[in-house]
Amino acid sequence: MLAAPGGPAVAQDNYPSRPVKIIAPQAPGGGVDLVARIIADRLRVAMGQSFVIENQAGAGGAIATQMTARAQPDGYTLMIGYVATHATNPAVKNNLGYDAVKDFTPIAMLGGTPNLLVVARAVPVNTLQELVAYGKANPGKLNYGTSGVGTLNHLLMEQFKHASAVPIMAVPYRSIGQAFTDAMGGQIQIVFPGLAAALPHVRSGAFKPLAVTGDKRHPLLPNVPTFKESGYEGFNGLTWYGIVGPARLPASITKKLNEEINKVLASPDLRDTFAAEALNVMPMTPPQFGKYIADEIAHWTTVARASKIEAE
Repeated sequence: MLAAPGGPAVAQDNYPSRPVKIIAPQAPGGGVDLVARIIADRLRVAMGQSFVIENQAGAGGAIATQMTARAQPDGYTLMIGYVATHATNPAVKNNLGYDAVKDFTPIAMLGGTPNLLVVARAVPVNTLQELVAYGKANPGKLNYGTSGVGTLNHLLMEQFKHASAVPIMAVPYRSIGQAFTDAMGGQIQIVFPGLAAALPHVRSGAFKPLAVTGDKRHPLLPNVPTFKESGYEGFNGLTWYGIVGPARLPASITKKLNEEINKVLASPDLRDTFAAEALNVMPMTPPQFGKYIADEIAHWTTVARASKIEAE
């Protein structure tokens, strides 16, 4: 169906009058892709128009993010902006090729999953306090795996290292899966992944969960304390996902998308689908989401500078 003639206001009233592209800055099969497909399917039903996923992996999400920043601000190119593209990458990379705040319109926050600090079964500790005591008593014995320099799991662990003064060395891997494999083999002792990635290893008994990020315990692991309960404030890091568009997106389109997405997030069916992936819905207005992004960048920039972390 073509938009009726009569200028942009009419076209915006009819939005969307043709298929909308949602760029997913990750290969098919990852968390970003999963969230994109769940939301696209619900928006198709809610708005009566196709929402098509385009996967653009590479350069830690920078290629997809640059594409979105350069797209026409007409509501027909959106993107899953998430913790890497709009928080940790801006904190550790100087040559991103985009400004995570100025080049985008925040549309809607979708949801997030906490991170879980786990230790391999052979490590003789069962609580965060015991880990700190063990690390201080055995300097050089604790190493942790990351999915790359400047990733959320790397920055969270550095934040903990500074807060606890435990001597722990970072070992970067190409993926968090490789870190788990080496931890099972005894080469490293600690991993701090997203909850969804950690759960199978915790349930198998190969790893012990010590603490979860966020302000409250997670329903899937009700016996695992938060960092705050364990004596460490400020560990609210989440693997979060939202929808952004190019800068200067018309306010009417931003408002319409935000309202439709928040209706989708309110449905019990969507909440159950998210919960199965260890995701909690996090509805926000566009200004709230914009502030969340700015606060995240500021927080992770502080952590990265304290640990002198810079990524290529």
